[in-house]
Amino acid sequence: MVKEKYYITTAIDYVNAKPHVGHAFEKVISDVIARWNRLQDKDVFFLTGVDENAQKNVQAAEKAGIPVKEFVDKNTAFFLELSKKLNISHNDFIRTSASEHGKVVQKIIQKILDKGDIYKGEYSGLYCTGCESYYTEKELVDGKCPEHNTVPEQRKEEAYFFKLSKYQDQLLKLIPKYVTPKSKANEVLVRVKEGLNDINISRKDVEIGVPFPSHEDFKVWVWIDALINYVSGLKSKEKKYWPADTHVIGKGINWFHSVIWPAILLSADYPLPKKLLVHGYLNISGKKMSKSTGNTIDPLDLLEKYNADTVRYSLLRNTVFEDSDYSESLLQQRHNDELANKLGNLVSRVSALAEKYGIEKPVSSKLNSSPVLKSVTKHLENYETDRALNEIFAFIDKTNEYIQKKKPWETKSQTVLYELANAIKDATILLSPFLPETSEKIAKIFNFSLTLKDLKAPLKVSKIKKSPILFEKIK
Repeated sequence: MVKEKYYITTAIDYVNAKPHVGHAFEKVISDVIARWNRLQDKDVFFLTGVDENAQKNVQAAEKAGIPVKEFVDKNTAFFLELSKKLNISHNDFIRTSASEHGKVVQKIIQKILDKGDIYKGEYSGLYCTGCESYYTEKELVDGKCPEHNTVPEQRKEEAYFFKLSKYQDQLLKLIPKYVTPKSKANEVLVRVKEGLNDINISRKDVEIGVPFPSHEDFKVWVWIDALINYVSGLKSKEKKYWPADTHVIGKGINWFHSVIWPAILLSADYPLPKKLLVHGYLNISGKKMSKSTGNTIDPLDLLEKYNADTVRYSLLRNTVFEDSDYSESLLQQRHNDELANKLGNLVSRVSALAEKYGIEKPVSSKLNSSPVLKSVTKHLENYETDRALNEIFAFIDKTNEYIQKKKPWETKSQTVLYELANAIKDATILLSPFLPETSEKIAKIFNFSLTLKDLKAPLKVSKIKKSPILFEKIK
C-alpha cells in the first residue's frame, strides 16, 4: 500500500551571520511536526536550507573583508552544524546558489512570462536593504522599516513587474484557509482588501542572484528566487511531494508567503501549498532577536554546554503562535524542574524498582494514555507543539502522583510497577518527536519500540535494568 505523503519546509535562512536561537526554534517546531507525521506512518519529506543569493550576504562579506563565496560557505556551515547538533531530521538541505535551483527559478519565471503576467517598467520607492524589499510610506513605522527599525533609502530603477493585482480576488478566498493562526491571516487580509499593487520582481546591478530569463542584465528579485526553493529543493521528487503540506515561517515574512508566493504559483499553474504556519518570535527581555542588532543567543554555544534534547525542550516549551521571552536561565530551569525532576526521576525510580522486584501484567491499568494520545494528536494537527508537550507532561505528572500514592518500594507490587512502566512507554512514544535521543534511551531500558503500534499495545513483560541518569542537574 502506498503511504500518504507529507511535505514540510522551514524558511531558508540568510547567511549574513551565524544562526541565532530563533532559527533553532523554527527548526525544532518543524522537526516535531515531521517526526510526528513519520510516527503516523506517512512518507515525509522535510526540507530546510539557506538563502545564499541575498544582497545582504554580499554587504556582510564586504564588511568582513572576505570574498563573498568564502563568506557564504563559512556561514552556511554553521547552519548545517546547527541542524546536525539539534538532531533535525531533514531529508535535504538546500543552498540557493546551486545551479539546479537557478534552473527551476528560471523555468517558473518563464512560465509567468508566457502567461503575460510580467511586464517591463520603471520603479521608484523606499527600499530596505535588510528586507531586500520596497515599502510604501503607509507600511513604515515612524518612517522606519517595521522589521529592521532602519530608515529605507529612496531608489529608482528600470524593472520587471509581476501582475500581483490580477490575483487579488483569488487570494482573498485562499488566505483564510491557507494561513494559520487566524490572527496572521487577518493581518494580511486587511492589506489585500485595501488593494494590491503589481510588484517589482527584478533587480539591476546586483552581484549575485539568478539571471532573469532572456534578460541577463537583470537578476530575479531574491524573494522570488528564495520562495521557489520549496519547489527546487525537491529536485527529481517534485511530482511525488509537491504541493507542500506545511510551510513553517516566522511572522516577519508572512506577507511574502501568504500573498506573493501563492500568486506566483497561480500564475505558473502550480498546485498551491496546503498550510502556512506563522510562528511568533523569541525575544530577549521583550526585544526581538536580530543578527543585525546583535541581540541574539547563539544556539551553537548552547549546544556546546547542554545536550540536544535539553535545548530542544527549552525551545519547544515556548508558545508557537505568540512571542515568547527566552534565556539560558530559562533553559536551565526547565531542564532541572521538568526533565530531571519529573521525567528523569520517574524513569530512574521505576526502572530501579522493576529491576529489583520485576513487573507483572495486570488485567487493566489505572494509567490510561488514550485520552492523552487523542489530545496530543489534536494539538499537533493544529501545530500547537507547546500544548501537545503540556499534555504529555501532565500525564507524566499523573504517573509521578501514582507512584507516590501506591508506594511500590513498600508494597513491592509487580502489577503497580507494570502500570508505571507501561505509562512510561506511552509517554515516551508520544515524546519521541520532541526528545528523540532521550526517547530512544528509555525505549531500550523498558524494551519497546517507538511506534504507534507499541503505544496502543500493552508493554511486553521483560527484565528491566536500572536506568542511568538521563538528565544531570545543572548547577
